Amino acid sequence: MIFHSDRGCQHTSHEFASLAREFGIRLSLGRTGQCWDNALAESFFATLNRELPCDRPWPSRATARTAIFEWIESWYNLKRLHSSLDNRSPADYEAVAKAA
Repeated sequence: MIFHSDRGCQHTSHEFASLAREFGIRLSLGRTGQCWDNALAESFFATLNRELPCDRPWPSRATARTAIFEWIESWYNLKRLHSSLDNRSPADYEAVAKAA
């Protein structure tokens, strides 16, 4: 797993790096002054917040995890058109790439 963040002090501390290593998480930091580094992740989470109905509390973490996984697998990857992929779904884009 990769954890990408800005260069905030909470993300660059030795304690944070140690904890990430303990859990096998690789840290990735954006470049100084490059506000676009997180654009892809921010776009994904904005879409998730907009399209997955989250206007109620989840009964459990497992329920939330399942709902998010199903949204990604059934909608985001298979049907939703992505402008960065020539207005194709990720599944269609990969199928075309493999066929080429």
